[in-house]
Amino acid sequence: MNVPDNAPLVVIAIGGNSLITDPEHMGVLDQYRAAGETAHYIVPLIKQGYRVLVTHGNGPQVGFILLRSELARDVIHQVPLANCVADTQGSIGLQIAQSLQNEFLDQGVQQAVTAIVTQCVVDEYDPSFNHPSKPIGPFMSEEEARQREKEDGWVIGEDAGRGWRRLVPSPEPLEIIELPAIRTLLDVGTLVIAAGGGGIPVIYRQDGELRPRPAVIDKDAASCLLACELDASVFIISTDVDKVALNFGTDEQVEIDRMTVAESRKHLAAGHFAAGSMQPKIESALRFLEQGGEEVIITQPQNLRADLQSIYGTHIVP
Repeated sequence: MNVPDNAPLVVIAIGGNSLITDPEHMGVLDQYRAAGETAHYIVPLIKQGYRVLVTHGNGPQVGFILLRSELARDVIHQVPLANCVADTQGSIGLQIAQSLQNEFLDQGVQQAVTAIVTQCVVDEYDPSFNHPSKPIGPFMSEEEARQREKEDGWVIGEDAGRGWRRLVPSPEPLEIIELPAIRTLLDVGTLVIAAGGGGIPVIYRQDGELRPRPAVIDKDAASCLLACELDASVFIISTDVDKVALNFGTDEQVEIDRMTVAESRKHLAAGHFAAGSMQPKIESALRFLEQGGEEVIITQPQNLRADLQSIYGTHIVP
């Protein structure tokens, strides 16, 4: 399709957890199927005339790679965390790109799709390197997590009432190295998949050279940075719940259809959004809107619609 380069840009951030439907369907083929279902709901946005950039999480998947590496450490070298992020950009990027290409073919749409390996600059002295907080890998019981903490030296923590997981550093994203290439691809009508897993964390050395750092950047923070730099109109955060909720997981849970920046800040200050779960999504949403974005929508992939206002989810506006 010949999408005008001045068409509104929609950035869609797909959660890594939303590619894993349940503990019984965590394999590569299962994730392909989930990516295919998500792709099906993205195509109407292209047909409606939007330019689209897709980002994705990698929390479970990067944890799988690390675990696989640790189990094989007596046989072959271990994989550094930054390389694990790069690996997931390739594998998940392939799943999403191929699923989109197949969906476009089925619907008779001519549309170029490109997944681009993306580096993201962080501060070498970001405090998160001393205070790991980003959950990765599968959920565990507290007993198993404590065992990993003792035997493997993991930093572990409870993840939003859902179980225990490994924690790694999650520095703030500052700059997208491949931004000019991403902008050029979007301007010629390509659907771009970028900043997978928040981007590969890198630092600038004093001589200007880049070096990787062992961390996982929050996908929503990196997606927000991209959306702001590219002057996106709408930022969609696709996750594993239909809507943002107050008092999540309790008898007093209330789902939110629509809220303003001021209301969001009030609920955030009241502690309604769990760290490592909904909190970074809300913080990224607020940053995007305060830097000129028009709307943020938080929802599940199957709720995506060409008519953005009809999407079932939480709509956050300035």
